[in-house]
Amino acid sequence: MTDIKKDIQNDANLVPLQGLGVKGSTAKYLREKLGGIPEQAKENLKAFNAIKKQILDALKDEDLTIKQLTEKLNMPSDEVVYYLMSLVKYGFVKTGEVDDMDEYYTYKLNK
Repeated sequence: MTDIKKDIQNDANLVPLQGLGVKGSTAKYLREKLGGIPEQAKENLKAFNAIKKQILDALKDEDLTIKQLTEKLNMPSDEVVYYLMSLVKYGFVKTGEVDDMDEYYTYKLNK
């Protein structure tokens, strides 16, 4: 374990932040301990937001299946599934009807 992780774990054991009742106190503590948000996390968030925008724009016109989204966005299906399920989880997109052949669900914007 790295020294930073050990320090965080030791400090967390001494002062449990979850029980303080202060929203965001754990994130604030970690930011102070790690010296800010890591650049890799910022890059990942930018990439996620770009893909999120592409998916939401694709779903503006019509409900689409995963296969249709894969073709429209020219992305691998595993990536489409990953990002689409994240958008479903956080309420941006919801599951629609089953397609005409009763094989795939469509996805649509959660308006």
